Amino acid sequence: MGFRRRERGERGAAAVEFALVVPLLLMLVFGIIQYGYILSFRQALSQGAAEGARAAAVAPSSLTTAQKQTAATNAVQQALGSYGVTCGTAVMTCAVTLIPCPQATGKTCAQVALTYDYDARPLMPKVPLVPVPGSLTYTAVAEVS
Repeated sequence: MGFRRRERGERGAAAVEFALVVPLLLMLVFGIIQYGYILSFRQALSQGAAEGARAAAVAPSSLTTAQKQTAATNAVQQALGSYGVTCGTAVMTCAVTLIPCPQATGKTCAQVALTYDYDARPLMPKVPLVPVPGSLTYTAVAEVS
């Protein structure tokens, strides 16, 4: 079991093959990392919207609509704090509304809709030739008690 001596024309072939494959491999690896981070942030948006809807839903009934909306917005901001994004900026919109519940007549629901403009401020540098969503959106609804 010995090594075969390379022919004169085969010298450097491995280096050329390596040079051709490495850029594709790096794009694949960094694309996977980028999508992992995007999915993590999407999950944080989901959690933030759910926390906002929950905060508005469990707020005391004596609070005004504006106070419930403020409580929901504060809960969203706290849930998304680790990503450094805040509601009401050019890249992050948070809409908190009290609407009639779609599944129960006569009841009120809190709807929290979050939208993050990923094109305007990507959370990490974009990898060339790897398509990413332009914006991330999530909506949560909870029945107000």
